[in-house]
Amino acid sequence: MNLLEQQIRNQVLSTTRRHFFRECGVGLGKIALAGLLTDAFGARLGAAPRIVAAQSGGGDPLAPRKPHFPGRAKRVIHLFMAGAPSQLELFDYKPELAKLEGRPLPPSVIGGQRYAFIRPDAAVLGPRFKFARHGQSGAELSEMLPHLAKVADDICLIRSVRTDQFNHAPAQLFFNSGFSQPGRPSLGSWVLYGLGSETQNLPAFVVMSTGSGLSGGSALWSSGFLPTVYTGVRFRNQGPPILDVESPAGIDPALQRETLDLVGGLNRRRLQSQGDPEISTRIAAYEMAFRLQTSAPELMDLKSEGKATLDLYGCDPEKPSFARACLLARRMIERGVRFVNIYHEGWDAHSDVAGNVKSNTATTDQASAALVKDLKQRGLLDDTLVIWGGEFGRTPMVESNPALGRSQGRDHHPQAYTMWMAGGGIRSGLTYGATDDLGFHVAENPVHVHDLQATILHCLGFDHEKLTYHYAGRDFRLTDIHGQLVKALLA
Repeated sequence: MNLLEQQIRNQVLSTTRRHFFRECGVGLGKIALAGLLTDAFGARLGAAPRIVAAQSGGGDPLAPRKPHFPGRAKRVIHLFMAGAPSQLELFDYKPELAKLEGRPLPPSVIGGQRYAFIRPDAAVLGPRFKFARHGQSGAELSEMLPHLAKVADDICLIRSVRTDQFNHAPAQLFFNSGFSQPGRPSLGSWVLYGLGSETQNLPAFVVMSTGSGLSGGSALWSSGFLPTVYTGVRFRNQGPPILDVESPAGIDPALQRETLDLVGGLNRRRLQSQGDPEISTRIAAYEMAFRLQTSAPELMDLKSEGKATLDLYGCDPEKPSFARACLLARRMIERGVRFVNIYHEGWDAHSDVAGNVKSNTATTDQASAALVKDLKQRGLLDDTLVIWGGEFGRTPMVESNPALGRSQGRDHHPQAYTMWMAGGGIRSGLTYGATDDLGFHVAENPVHVHDLQATILHCLGFDHEKLTYHYAGRDFRLTDIHGQLVKALLA
């Protein structure tokens, strides 16, 4: 074929493709890309220059892959409590605060720490609730967590978590991506990049939200500079879980299948000639959108769940709630979903910390504990890692600002807070780490956010220093240049 013939051929092919996408009327681009990848393309800054051979060579970028070593966990359910729960009302009882209530902390404790909404000499606020020990492990928990108390021997409390960030958006990004600014891959994206997918009928990384909004936005589940096929897919709380997945009126399955095959063929030819990983993402998105027309409604229909299970979670199957999201998360991992994020917003207790904790635990405690119990009785907890916690903690000092209408609240506190994990290779019945008598500083076994990320990846079979991606001239990883495995947390 001479040069002129090649130019004519390319022009015809280009014209034919433009005509097809303009005139076919099937709306597949809307189904696949707007429905599945809006957040991904919104957060993406550019394609990565180098990818693994399976992606650049036209293979399935979501094919299951082996980790560095056999991991105990095969999947993750991350219950992210956005806004930062008060550890002092839930997990970390400090009777000394009750004795000091109304007086400022000693300057030697505070050091040079500055806060956004309170003065360093703000008065101490004692714990608002009673605590008791539970289970054979003797885990000490607030009276606001009666359901979690019943599974105290199945969880691991980490009372010495600390972070580098003290504002919500940077801190949420830091925990979810290892960096305080948008543009880095999320934890779920790293897991999907490392392990691939076990399902062909649902997205391997699903995101749900039950609350008023997220400071970190869609960057919390973005694939960053990884190919967008590893981005989390947001499921809606009401109506169709993903918009625009249904076929338009008058389009029968046979025509849709033929159209998809034609589009897939064109995209595969383009992938072979250009090797762009985003074309692999596009191919996967079209096919996933087609399969979701059947799998998504089946997943979201909770009629098959018995009354005992619904009562365990406290779930009304017809109403969106945190409980419904937790039950759906269990159904997802049963169907091969690799990573589920449930973001529950509303823990930012700058005023009335007691009321905030009461409201949020009434929404989350039963379902969080039910998830652990349900996974265990189904034999799924051993290889499913459950993570519960927020972006930082709350201050021992009170926040009261009449000008802002605030009283009896707590400000942001990055120096020390509590999280819990369960299953997936984590040691159960353990309370790890401790803060000082005033709950201000970590006093024993500090666990930085990067350490926690390294430990999570280890449970999945990865050395956090070796799970890397080459971008912008260097190898990146979730923990950047930090992080140490916390071996004491492992079963």
